[in-house]
Amino acid sequence: MFLNPEIVGLSPAAILFAALIVDAVFGEFGPLFRVIPHPVAVIGGLVGWLDRRLNRERRSPAARRARGAVVVVLMVGLAAVIGWYLTVVAQMFPYGWALELAVVTLLIAQRSLFDHVRSVARALDRGGLAAARAAVARIVGRDPETLDAHGVARASIESLAENFADGVVAPVFWYLLLGLPGLLVYKTVNTMDSMIGYRTPRHAAFGMVAARLDDVLNYVPARIAAVMIVIASAFVPRGRPVSALRVMARDRGKHRSPNAGWPEAAMAGGIGAALAGPRSYDGAVEDEPWIGGEFSAQIGSGDIRRALYLFVVACLFEAAVVAVLATILLR
Repeated sequence: MFLNPEIVGLSPAAILFAALIVDAVFGEFGPLFRVIPHPVAVIGGLVGWLDRRLNRERRSPAARRARGAVVVVLMVGLAAVIGWYLTVVAQMFPYGWALELAVVTLLIAQRSLFDHVRSVARALDRGGLAAARAAVARIVGRDPETLDAHGVARASIESLAENFADGVVAPVFWYLLLGLPGLLVYKTVNTMDSMIGYRTPRHAAFGMVAARLDDVLNYVPARIAAVMIVIASAFVPRGRPVSALRVMARDRGKHRSPNAGWPEAAMAGGIGAALAGPRSYDGAVEDEPWIGGEFSAQIGSGDIRRALYLFVVACLFEAAVVAVLATILLR
């Protein structure tokens, strides 16, 4: 007898709620991926191979842009087909939803993001600046050697806010909207953006389509994430919901990204800290504006922990919304 998730009592929203709980408790199952590659690592490996094969410096910007567009079409098509196939397989067997649950759990990054950012706070407290720079280098793209202790703290909080949007809220959004195909397409595009979506001489043309598509797919989730951060700031010690709303409305456009400024501005106001500002990429200093400039930029590990507290509450709020959806769909 063939059953789908609804027949055995689990709607997609219920699967998603379970995935959020499993990820929060167990994280990414690190030991497993010492034996087999993580799905995102597989996506990244394929993108890297295509980059090396197709993105040759001797080609013109137009040719590199066209080849980058081909890579996006290939990767998105492959992700959609795999997502559809996994959905079909999951619906062919009783309790096949367990396969879907496993895939969704692996592609939501709330626990791993929390752990990475917490390691920066611990390094600042216990290991000093060198250890903190090494820890923050795992989650940011800028040169950590140019950062002082305050800069390390700001970078980790900025990464926490931005990745709450594209590592937690966006996967949830696209899975609820389009199921596993939507989730896998989103993660593929987001991985491409993180690898080739930079405005460097090598990737400005080749990664342009990937970067623009990532902006499109994150447009709604980034704004949802910002609102969740504003709401969560009302339920944390020393939270500033009014400031979170004000800074979000005023400073959201000060970020180079059309999306990242929303959650970062909400986080800056929510914890009362200045974020962004001048930073170094590939040895060049870029004089970017401050977000939440009325607050102090001299922040430390305590501010990271307050941001983590806010992040946890925002994740709980998101899980509560998913639980409500799951309850409604089970009626």
